[in-house]
Amino acid sequence: MRNVVYQLQNYADGRLDEMARGDFQIAVIDLARDAGSSYFTAEEIGRLKASGKKVLAYFEIGSIEDFRPDFAAFRGRAPDLLLNEWPDWPGEYFARYWEPRWWDEVVRPRVDRALAAGFDGVYLDTPLAYEEIDLRLVPGQTRETLGARMVDLIVRISRYAKENNPDFWVFPQNSPELRRYPGYVDAIDGIGMEELFFLATDEPCVEDYCVENLANTRALRRAGKIVIAIDYATRPENIALACRRYREEQFFGYVTVRALDTVVPPCG
Repeated sequence: MRNVVYQLQNYADGRLDEMARGDFQIAVIDLARDAGSSYFTAEEIGRLKASGKKVLAYFEIGSIEDFRPDFAAFRGRAPDLLLNEWPDWPGEYFARYWEPRWWDEVVRPRVDRALAAGFDGVYLDTPLAYEEIDLRLVPGQTRETLGARMVDLIVRISRYAKENNPDFWVFPQNSPELRRYPGYVDAIDGIGMEELFFLATDEPCVEDYCVENLANTRALRRAGKIVIAIDYATRPENIALACRRYREEQFFGYVTVRALDTVVPPCG
């Protein structure tokens, strides 16, 4: 089986032991412990890697949450980089991610921290910012130009990280349609995809965008990229179906709860 574990909060006793014990090949964890004021250490990441897992550091690149350790200082220094709040996630704000200060103040320090802690790669959330930013706040921008600028950021992250560690993995989360932009496919090692088969929670993904997402994800798989699929289901029959689809598609997969706050059994 190709199993991944994905947990962003509520680590038991603030430790990663439960994840280490599981039969998973890839682990995605938050760069910050419980997304709070402290970060996982190189020693902790080393122990998780010693259990036979590749470990990816999760953080956002197109938005920032108000509970993040770096939020208050960033808002004080560069409030003009913050844009509209994300209605689906109160307290999270999209940002002018194409501005040099965003790279200098937020993204590069996070990549540096992941490298220093010994992570095997990064798992980059909110590339979809290009679709969610209120265009009224960014005169002259279009969805097309914002998409291109998001790809520019992902390419920059990849080049910077791989200059420091050529084996470092870069996994954006969602927005597989960005593969159509020059440079994107070559910059990434894989992609994380939520809700390819089940929406949160236990709702079959049958909308037109579900079909489009799967088609773009398959294209990336054919291009040699690793696919991490995350679906949100709790009913046994839905979990079994998602796991079967992962096997058929040759995806790494994990069926869990939307809160991403627990370790559930792997497929198989």
